[in-house]
Amino acid sequence: MALLQISEPGQSPAPHQRRHAVGIDLGTTNSIVATVKGAMVEALPDVDGQCLLPSVVRYLPNKEVVVGTLAKQAAAEDPANTIISVKRIMGRGKEDIDYIGNQLPYDFIGEDGQMPKIRTVAGDKSPVEISATILNSLVNRAELSLGAQLDGAVITVPAYFDEAQREATKTAAQLAGINVLRLLNEPTAAAVAYGLDEGEEGIIAVFDLGGGTFDISILELSAGVFEVLATGGDSALGGDDFDRLIAQWIMQQAGIIDSNLSRQQVRELMQTACSVKEKLSDSDSVDISFENWQGVLSRDLLNTIVDPLIERALRSCRRAVRDAKLELDQVKNVVMVGGSTRVPRVRTRVGEYFKTTPLVHIDPDRVVAIGAAIQADVLIGNKPDTEMLLLDVIPLSLGIETMGGLVEKIVPRNTTIPVAKAQEFTTYKDGQVAMAIHVLQGERELVSDCRSLARFELRGIPAMVAGAAHIRVTFQIDADGLLQVTAKETSSGVEASVEVKPSYGLSDDDIASMLADSFDHASEDKQARVLQEKRVELDRVLESINTALAADGDKLLTTEERAEIDQAMAALVSLRSAEEPKLIDAGIEKFMAVSEDYAMRRMDVAIKDALQGRSIDEV
Repeated sequence: MALLQISEPGQSPAPHQRRHAVGIDLGTTNSIVATVKGAMVEALPDVDGQCLLPSVVRYLPNKEVVVGTLAKQAAAEDPANTIISVKRIMGRGKEDIDYIGNQLPYDFIGEDGQMPKIRTVAGDKSPVEISATILNSLVNRAELSLGAQLDGAVITVPAYFDEAQREATKTAAQLAGINVLRLLNEPTAAAVAYGLDEGEEGIIAVFDLGGGTFDISILELSAGVFEVLATGGDSALGGDDFDRLIAQWIMQQAGIIDSNLSRQQVRELMQTACSVKEKLSDSDSVDISFENWQGVLSRDLLNTIVDPLIERALRSCRRAVRDAKLELDQVKNVVMVGGSTRVPRVRTRVGEYFKTTPLVHIDPDRVVAIGAAIQADVLIGNKPDTEMLLLDVIPLSLGIETMGGLVEKIVPRNTTIPVAKAQEFTTYKDGQVAMAIHVLQGERELVSDCRSLARFELRGIPAMVAGAAHIRVTFQIDADGLLQVTAKETSSGVEASVEVKPSYGLSDDDIASMLADSFDHASEDKQARVLQEKRVELDRVLESINTALAADGDKLLTTEERAEIDQAMAALVSLRSAEEPKLIDAGIEKFMAVSEDYAMRRMDVAIKDALQGRSIDEV
C-alpha cells in the first residue's frame, strides 16, 4: 500500500529542496539572465562564456532561427529578415511606429490599431513572437547551466512601459513557456541589487543610460521596502547618440559628406565611433583611421562633444527630483545602470550634480538582471518574502471620461502599485439605466488630449432621478502594472468590468511628450476645464427646465410667464459658445432669477401631493 505525502497549503513536501528561478533583463540591444547560487548572484553565460545575448533574431528560408551574435553579424547582409531592437515596437500599433518606419528595413503587415507583424522568409512574425524567441534562448541557457527546468522568472521592463507594453512582454514570456513571477521595473531591479548588497537605506537615484534610451528613477529604501517615488527620462537619448556625434566629428574632420557614404561605410563609421568611445574610457587619446583620413581624438575633446547630451539627461534628473518632492541633498546614492554609464564624463557630471560618488562596482550591463534574480529567489520561495517588498509606480495618471469631455483622474501618476482606488459617480439624466465608462490615460484635462485605453457599459441601473444613483468605479492595478476597471451601482449591485489589454501601447516618446505637454499646457488646461464645467452646468440647467416645462409648464405658468422663461432660455443657449466662464455664470444666475417663481410653485405642488390624504399625526 502506497503512502501519500500530505503537506500544508503552500508548503513543499520536500521543504529543503531548492527551486530554480532566474531574473531576465530583456533589453533593446542586449539581454541577460542571472540567478542566485548559494550566497552569490551571477549572470549565466552561454557555451562560449558570453553573458550578454544580443537581442537580435534572424529568420532563414529553411525555417531555421538564429538568435544572438551570429544573427547580429548578418544584419547588414540580410536586414529584412534580421530583427534588431524589437523592444522598440513591443505593444505598439502600426500607426505608432509609422514615424520610425523609414529607419527600419522591415515590411510591416497589419492594420491601424493592431500590433503589426514583420514579413520574413519564415512567415509573418509579431514582436511578441520575436521577443519570445529571445526569451526562449535565455531559458535554454539557464536550464543548461542549472541542470534543471526553471520554476519561474522575474522579467524586467522599462519604468515607462505602459499597460499594453507590459502585457505584450508578459505574453511573450508565456509563449516561451516561462512562469512569470513578476514584471519588475528596470530601475527598481538595479536598486535591489545595490540595496541588498550594501544594506543601505534612504533615497536612491537610478541613472540608466543604455544604448538607445535614458531612464531616471528616484526610489526610497526603508526597512526592506523599495518604493519608487518618481520616474522620468528621455527615450531619444543613449550611447548610440554619443556614437553619432563622434561619427559626425570624424566626417567633419575628414571632409566627408554624409550623403556620399554607402550603407556599408555608414555601418563601418558607426563601429569606429563606438570603438573610439570605448577606448577613451581607459585612455587619454585615441588614434583614428577611417577611409583615407587619420586623426586623433582626446578625452577632453570627447567631453566637449558629449556634454550637451549629458546635460539633456541631467534635465530629466532635475524633473524627477522635483516630481519626488525632494531636495538634491536628500539623495543618498546614485546607481549607474547601462553600458553607456562607463563613459567617465557621464560618471563625473552625474556625481557633480547629485554631489555624491555614483555606485559603479556592479557591472552596469548586469545589474538589472542581478536585481531581478534576487527578487525571483524571494518570490519562488527560496527566501522568506519578509526580506524584501517592492513597490513600483505607474508612469501616467488613469481616469475616466465625465460629462463635457472632461477627464476625472482616479489614480494619479507616480502612485505606488499594486493599488486599488475607487470613486463614486452618478447619472446625468432622469431615468438613466445605463452608463458608458471610458477609461483614459494621461495628464491633460480634456479627453481629446489623453489616450483611450478601453470602453465598457454598465447596464441595469434602476431608473431614478438624475443624481440619485451611486456608481462606484474601481481601478485595480496589480504588481505587474496591469489594470482592471470595475463599475458597480451600489443599491442594486449590478456590476460590469473590463481588463485593460489594448492591442498596442504608447512609445516612450509619447509618454515623455504627454508629461511635457501637461506641464506646458497646465494653465490653459485648467482654464479649459473650468469653462467646460460651466458649460456642463449650463446644459444641466437647460435639461432640468425642459423636463419641468414638459411636465407642468402649461398648468403653472401664464402665457406671459412662459414667454419670459422661453426668452431667458434662448439667452442661456446662446451662452453655450461663450469663452468666458464668468459670462456663463452670470447667465445661469440671471436665468435662475427669472425661473425662481416657477420653481417655488413646483415645490409647493410636490409638497401638497406628498401630504395629500395624510393626517397631521402621520406627518
